[in-house]
Amino acid sequence: MILRRIALLALAAALFAPEPAAAQYGTGPGGRAPYERRDQERNVPGRFDYYALVLSWSPTFCASLPRDRYEPQCHRRGGRPYAFVLHGLWPQHERGWPENCPTRQRPFVPQPLIDSMLDIMPSSRLVIHEYRKHGTCSGLTPEGYYGLARRLYNSVTIPQRFVLPNNDFTVSPDAVVRAFVEANPTLRPDMLAVACGGPGNRLREVRICFNRDGGPTRCGRNEEQDRLCRASNMHVPPARGMPAPSSSGRRI
Repeated sequence: MILRRIALLALAAALFAPEPAAAQYGTGPGGRAPYERRDQERNVPGRFDYYALVLSWSPTFCASLPRDRYEPQCHRRGGRPYAFVLHGLWPQHERGWPENCPTRQRPFVPQPLIDSMLDIMPSSRLVIHEYRKHGTCSGLTPEGYYGLARRLYNSVTIPQRFVLPNNDFTVSPDAVVRAFVEANPTLRPDMLAVACGGPGNRLREVRICFNRDGGPTRCGRNEEQDRLCRASNMHVPPARGMPAPSSSGRRI
């Protein structure tokens, strides 16, 4: 009987004991806040470490589309050929990134601004999406964000081999990095990375890192090469809409 009474008292003490401080305040192991809270603290406009200028290889994007989806940059007949296009300008943390940051005003991108970006960012939906997801975290207005994106895009010289190639070829990620560094003396290999994937292991994008003032800088963990492309070689599809070379080597 005495043992039973002791057991009941111990059970009651366990049931009605106060919660540990970690449980009350939502912290997890090691005193860290849960992911939800860390995400809220991470997604603050203007709070980031560097930018990643993301150049997308348009032919790979087009090759991945369903046949029933229309995209102007992928239209072969009479359409302008595209190679590297601007995917976006992404505020980044050294590890992780902010996205969809809250703003006082609705993240509205004016139509004239959308139209002005279509020469390097050939999708209205992409222009709208990139500001909502990434531009809101820059702390800049749509005009300021896309003004900076264009300035950084224009500051990068595309290596000649990647300027509207009309034949596909194979290349290693390291060779792409070397080509960009040779064409842009202000860049170092640790300032950019190459992404690949999909059927045939295609070139997907090149990311170039800039500091908050727009100068080239070392990339963080998000752009570690092993995270983006571990392949020794990639397939590079030709620019869409380019005329096929004739047997004499001239374009027809």
